[in-house]
Amino acid sequence: MSDDGFGYLLVHFVEDPSGHSEKIFFSLSRGDDPLAWERMNGGEPVLEWTSGTGGVRDPHIVRGPEGFHLIATDLRVWRPEGPDWGAYRHRGSRDLVVWDSPDLVTWSTPRAVTVAPEGAGMAWAPESVLDSSTGEFLVHWASGLPADAGDSTGATGPACILASRTRDFRTFTEPRIVLERPGGVIDLTIALLDDGRVMRFAKQDDAYPGSWRIFQQVGGGLESDDYTTVARGIGQHIAEHVEGPLVFRAHPRAGEPERWYLWVDQYSRMPQGYHALTSDDPASGRWEPVPDDAFDLPPNTKHGAVLPLRRHEYSALRERWG
Repeated sequence: MSDDGFGYLLVHFVEDPSGHSEKIFFSLSRGDDPLAWERMNGGEPVLEWTSGTGGVRDPHIVRGPEGFHLIATDLRVWRPEGPDWGAYRHRGSRDLVVWDSPDLVTWSTPRAVTVAPEGAGMAWAPESVLDSSTGEFLVHWASGLPADAGDSTGATGPACILASRTRDFRTFTEPRIVLERPGGVIDLTIALLDDGRVMRFAKQDDAYPGSWRIFQQVGGGLESDDYTTVARGIGQHIAEHVEGPLVFRAHPRAGEPERWYLWVDQYSRMPQGYHALTSDDPASGRWEPVPDDAFDLPPNTKHGAVLPLRRHEYSALRERWG
């Protein structure tokens, strides 16, 4: 059997204010189509976290030399007593929740790893990318850092993006700030280009005057200081509030140009969930909307990551979870 690129896995959670779906769900593409999806496991979650806050949101998956690592925010918003965004923002979990797998089918027991500094308010929307030059993973997330030492309220400042490095998702280097914007910035996602450049997308707080909303930058390396902004306000044609960008390159098709997809997560109205854009020149910042009727994804599919698969991985996932 050929083991070339075939199919895609989407790891995500489901927005359900009346239930408890802040768990890890898998959706699989229909064949090699990156715009047609089905939830696996009969629509039920595949992985669950019951310690910490009792739920997880915003999962991300990365392929490494020895398998896969899935990380997520330790956060349950829809609790029986109702959400408390003030508490989440200023006194939320400083932990990531981590699962490991050699094959996408067998998964380790989840563990919590503290990454945000002492006094930080949260560790939201973690993602990771493999730095092939060092063999390390760059892991990044959004944290509100401690405000003025004289502030006795316990409030933290605007969110910024922190990053750390790890080889095993157990021990991490001291985090440092890699991205800041006035009013706060969250939801960083990174993609590597073949020419060595790096694309990154993030979300500036909507309420800040002149906010860039979802914006795209291109730079010379994972932690370089030469990033230039090539797009702002991405996805504003979809809804007033969009967040959680994810980006991936589609498998190549003979005779066709390279194709990338950028999804943004609409949360202005129910049902919430992703809308897709596409480009054959992603570093340009020019993204064309995919018509809604050409994008088949179950509603309330929320903030996650797409992993392009190999043919044997696609078959194994379908055999395991249907």
